[in-house]
Amino acid sequence: MKKVILGVTGGIAAYKAAELARIFVRNGAEVQVVMTPAAAEFVAPLTFQTLTERPAYIEMYTERSSEKIRHIDLLNDADVLVVAPASANTIGKMAGGLADNLLTTLYLAADCPVVVVPSMNVNMLNHPAVRENIEQLTRHGCLVMDPDQGELACGVYGSGRMPEPSDIYLFTRAALTPKDYKGLNVIVTAGPTREPLDPVRYLSNPSTGLMGYSLARALSERGAEVTLISGPTHLRPPAGVKTVEVNTAEEMYAAVLNNYDSCRLVFKAAAVSDFRPLEVQGEKVKKGSAANTLGLALNRDILLELGRQKGSRLLIGFAAETEEEIKNAHDKLLGKNLDLIIVNNLKEPGAGFAVSTNRVSIIDRSGEVEKLPLMEKEQLAHYILDRTAKLLP
Repeated sequence: MKKVILGVTGGIAAYKAAELARIFVRNGAEVQVVMTPAAAEFVAPLTFQTLTERPAYIEMYTERSSEKIRHIDLLNDADVLVVAPASANTIGKMAGGLADNLLTTLYLAADCPVVVVPSMNVNMLNHPAVRENIEQLTRHGCLVMDPDQGELACGVYGSGRMPEPSDIYLFTRAALTPKDYKGLNVIVTAGPTREPLDPVRYLSNPSTGLMGYSLARALSERGAEVTLISGPTHLRPPAGVKTVEVNTAEEMYAAVLNNYDSCRLVFKAAAVSDFRPLEVQGEKVKKGSAANTLGLALNRDILLELGRQKGSRLLIGFAAETEEEIKNAHDKLLGKNLDLIIVNNLKEPGAGFAVSTNRVSIIDRSGEVEKLPLMEKEQLAHYILDRTAKLLP
């Protein structure tokens, strides 16, 4: 998104629009805020001007006769018009084709995608007239984001709460993303696994699951039907993604194989434990009775089994190494029948576990290596999908 028109209407949720503007700017967008007169009663235009470094427009007309037609000029090169929050009043005007202020006039003149985020009292939201107006906007091609449930400004609990700005940003980004993976069934594994020693201890690793979750979100944005099989993590599953939660490597093995028949593509990004304890104690082991050694057994190799049953599927693996990463990763690719492998060196700054960035190399079956610069994992996810798309029929 290079240019975003952010329409703000009157309502207590207008304060959230300031954070939404900041998120768009932080992600590289040029943001032009357009407010209804009622919105200016809740948030000062100077707030948006400070965040976007552009004046927030309210008035349709000015005294400068030489100025271009504002509602046409503002839309030049706009990628999207986002109305958030969208009040019942503004939704009704948009649905009825009324243009009595700058924002509603912009809507009628817009030839870019339009995202509408309703926010109001639950009784207003459920009124037949408002429901019909929202349905009318959908028929007109608007992308309407469902409001959240929660405590509303009026003290009532119910639907009508404006979603969090970060969720609105992701909804908008998904709406504008080309659907080159549309209809493709994809498995993504993510996060660590935990192998219990006793009821309070386990073997694991520092993986947060961020790379796998970023891939799942990017795939969903690009139209794929995604099954995310995740070990324990604090991350919230991406919207529109089927999530299967597991703990141990054996549980992940079963979940992946249960979904394998229906999938066309697998991204194996989880950090699965190679070993498990030979014995799991039923009670907490006390210090005085603890053994000096821990017996370990090998877990089943999920990726190796997927490679054996691969057929016509595409299989993308990940490797985290500390030495000779290119050689080790290429050996893994060939040994497990992968199409691509993404490898990083855990010793490099900004790469690996528990960080939002990664520096990877992508290796194909011929041994060709593409080394990528340090980048955010969400950006890397889309880059990996661009590369994988070249292998799709």
